Amino acid sequence: MSKVWFFVGFVFVSVYVPEFESKVFTKCGLTKELLQNKFDRTLVGNWVCLIESESAKNTSKVIVKANGSKSLGLFQINSKDWCKFGSKGGKCNIKCEDLLDEDIGDDSICAKMVQSELGFRAWEGWVRSCYRRSISVAHC
Repeated sequence: MSKVWFFVGFVFVSVYVPEFESKVFTKCGLTKELLQNKFDRTLVGNWVCLIESESAKNTSKVIVKANGSKSLGLFQINSKDWCKFGSKGGKCNIKCEDLLDEDIGDDSICAKMVQSELGFRAWEGWVRSCYRRSISVAHC
């Protein structure tokens, strides 16, 4: 009987849990990707530092917050205000699930909106690891 329940559980997870194509960037690969997504060259070091401290450069990272919201993807964008699960929504008008794939184009637009509205201080990882530091990605 336990084999049957295992099979049913496996089928359920296989069918109903979406698969995400995730990617873990290298520092130089991330720098190049950010520049291709039209990030301001003078701020790329801050973005790289933020991403390293928030998601370890992993596009599929999810952290559940104490308030029940989730921080999602490369930029760890919070689901409470910025996106909606299941359909487009939030301030970025994006599906939260779209923040977890390896296409960072839509994530980049949303992250820039967060930064424009709240600054880099919106990310605890940036405050903890990047604020008042000399940050350079010139070797890439």
